[in-house]
Amino acid sequence: MRDTWSYFPSGKIIFGNGAIQQLGELLKNMNARNIFLITDMGIVQSGILRTVMNILEKDNFLVKVFDGTTPEPPISVALECYEFAKSEINADVIIGLGGGSSIDLAKVVALLVAHGGRPQDYFGENAIPSPIAPLIAIPTTAGTGSEVTSVAVLTDTENNIKVGISNNYLRPAVALLDPELTLNLPPYVTACSGIDALAHAIEAYLAKDFKYIQAEGDILFQGSAPISDTLALQAIELISKNLITAVQQGTNLEARTNMLLGSLLAGLAFSNAGTAAAHALAYPIGGLSKSPHGEVTGLLLPYVIDFNARTSVEKLNKLSQALQIPASELQASSDKIQAVVAQIIDILQQIGLPTRLNSIGIKREQLLGIAEKAIQIERLIRNNPREATLKSFINLLEKAY
Repeated sequence: MRDTWSYFPSGKIIFGNGAIQQLGELLKNMNARNIFLITDMGIVQSGILRTVMNILEKDNFLVKVFDGTTPEPPISVALECYEFAKSEINADVIIGLGGGSSIDLAKVVALLVAHGGRPQDYFGENAIPSPIAPLIAIPTTAGTGSEVTSVAVLTDTENNIKVGISNNYLRPAVALLDPELTLNLPPYVTACSGIDALAHAIEAYLAKDFKYIQAEGDILFQGSAPISDTLALQAIELISKNLITAVQQGTNLEARTNMLLGSLLAGLAFSNAGTAAAHALAYPIGGLSKSPHGEVTGLLLPYVIDFNARTSVEKLNKLSQALQIPASELQASSDKIQAVVAQIIDILQQIGLPTRLNSIGIKREQLLGIAEKAIQIERLIRNNPREATLKSFINLLEKAY
């Protein structure tokens, strides 16, 4: 039994409409002059990059831009971005502008700028020896929470699996969150990123209690604890109340603001408590399917909740309240389980996302391989409130198929 828990906060957080206008002053306070900005072509085409560049050019910063981020970036793109950074600029500060992929890529580049090597040298937990290069994360989606988390995810194309680098040194020095930057996000991207944030919050809340995590020494994902539980519940309430509206009414600034705040709180929760089986299973599925990570975690979420429900009975009341499930539907514990599962499936259907693995191109003969790879992701599996076995994971995947 573990007797103590820790909470690791992020760096400075700046949140609110128009917050992007503080970027120039922020960089001056960091004594920065040379800026390396990492983004993607969608941000370029949306005009968001031009908005940011206008701010930077007004204050005469020297900026080099890498706009080659791809969804779920492979290791090769991380190396390409790092080599570009080395050849083009001696950066004082690195900026990640965009969704989780751009921010994760910026984290990896900030790591390599500081320590050299290859991304593979840092896979797993606590392999980073000291702080990374100064990093500002500016999210344009409400989903990954990467702007405050201790994790960066890349795609290992050789082994067809998503791989994480996990270390508290990866937390950006500054998270700059401006809801207005999310207004033009397409409905599908809003849906995928939003359901991922909900999965982060629910898995953090339902994670195994920190006392019973079976691991020695310092661990990044510590299991459920009071601060992460509080943040996760608030995130669940914000996201479940606003996700459908944000998808259906993309210019609804109130819904966008609440989604971005919910994603932020979910990131602060899961980067301490950790995620569990839904994310463990999503990594190998992500290597086999072209679906975005959020779509996969969202698809798996109701089946994982059902899988874990008997070990999470005490938390079901608060979870169902956060999901706005009427008390009249919650009589016996079995009713609570099914009501929560049904609520998640209803949200998925209303935002137009799939609820079955066969609809995202997964074949039944691949389920065994998915289960075998997932069960090896120790930092997530030890966090799951129910013991995972190969057989039980296959049964879960069959239900989701």
